[in-house]
Amino acid sequence: MPLQIAFDNSYARLPDRFFARLAPEPVAAPSLIRLNDALAEQLGFDPGLLRGAEGVAMLSGNRMPSGAEPLAQAYAGHQFGGFVPQLGDGRAHLIGEVIDRQGRRRDIQLKGSGRTPFSRMGDGRAWVGPVLREYLVSEAMHALGVPTTRALAAVSTGEWVMREGRMPGAVLARVASSHIRVGTFQFFAVRQDIEGVRALMAHTIARHYPEVDGALALVRAVVAVQARLVARWMGLGFIHGVMNTDNTHIGGETIDYGPCAFMDAYHPETVFSSIDQFGRYAYANQPQIAVWNLAQFATCLLPLIDDDQDAAVEAATAAVHDFADHYQAAWLHEFRAKLGLATAEDGDRALIEGLLARMAEQGADFTRTFRGLADGTARDAFAAPEAFDAWARDWTARLDREGGVAAAQARIAQVNPAFIPRNHQLEAAIGAAVSGDFAPFHRLCDVLARPFEDQPRHADLGAPPGPGEAVRQTFCGT
Repeated sequence: MPLQIAFDNSYARLPDRFFARLAPEPVAAPSLIRLNDALAEQLGFDPGLLRGAEGVAMLSGNRMPSGAEPLAQAYAGHQFGGFVPQLGDGRAHLIGEVIDRQGRRRDIQLKGSGRTPFSRMGDGRAWVGPVLREYLVSEAMHALGVPTTRALAAVSTGEWVMREGRMPGAVLARVASSHIRVGTFQFFAVRQDIEGVRALMAHTIARHYPEVDGALALVRAVVAVQARLVARWMGLGFIHGVMNTDNTHIGGETIDYGPCAFMDAYHPETVFSSIDQFGRYAYANQPQIAVWNLAQFATCLLPLIDDDQDAAVEAATAAVHDFADHYQAAWLHEFRAKLGLATAEDGDRALIEGLLARMAEQGADFTRTFRGLADGTARDAFAAPEAFDAWARDWTARLDREGGVAAAQARIAQVNPAFIPRNHQLEAAIGAAVSGDFAPFHRLCDVLARPFEDQPRHADLGAPPGPGEAVRQTFCGT
């Protein structure tokens, strides 16, 4: 049976200045590394057909099925605070949109699929490391309950890519609710293309926020979803690493897993990205950077908020400032749940911050500490366990008012993962894959799909890095 996909490409129906139409560049010898069967079925695809020659040809960019309208999207963006008026998909092709089995519109995009007019002297390709990293981390984030783009497939190209040296090439098939970013709006706003902004706004509302009416309501909606998203990151010790406006998704999904990382030892100033030399996107800075990015989004919409510029600025500023209330409520919800608290009391913030302060002083492992609250091993994450014991007396007293620690432990295990994509495990899996061994990658995929289960046979994948194993820098991979 030939591969048939029911494409319905709404973005391709926007004006031509929104994108460049072109097909992916073929690769030499594509072979499937991994297919996400469950996601394929959600999208209405037959996994068996995707594993066949026609499916792999599509997933690698070698052949487009009927109805595909491949294009590279245009966008701009602030990168580490500096504005770049034209970025765009420099190594990615949106091949089309489908309506999944739940009635949701989903983009199918290939990354590492060749040059586009936005490549900026790049080769348009990806090497296997960033492809496997994004596959692993994005699927782990999904399993952890974080809004995110998804990984449909990883495909080896049979070609070499030059980075620090010769690396095996790969293509990632990515799925998203859209690929609309703050930077997409900036692309038109910086050109004073008000009609472009208006068309993009209408498309965004129809696609993501059909309940809202007008530009100001859209700003408020995006502020709210971004606040909840960043609070989820904070609750997992996740550091995005490149919170540029071109990586800020209008629909509230986590997008573009470059130098991202999960913390091992907790410290609020933790930075992993090799290109974040001044810590702009450190763990603790993520909420305030989200506000900064949202202010850039609101600025794009000022002409559509009110004809009176002063009134537009006042309304937009108030909408962006609402982030603080949304974020604080979401953050407290996240961390109350992590401590097993089923009700709200005035002293909860102090209790949460007291534990975090002790974790930072002791270098306690973020994931292990919170997971340990479920089984009584949290104190083992502290170099001086008495620091935990002093805090635990207040925590126990707080839970006693809700039925005690034992009653809370099942709730705690449901929200605090036993497994996260730890940097040293990711690097080990990538290193093995470069040598042609994908078994560690597949093992990680399988374990991270069930992050809240103990999985004793794979306990080594839940352990913090041992001496000499810690990975302190991550890289963009482009």
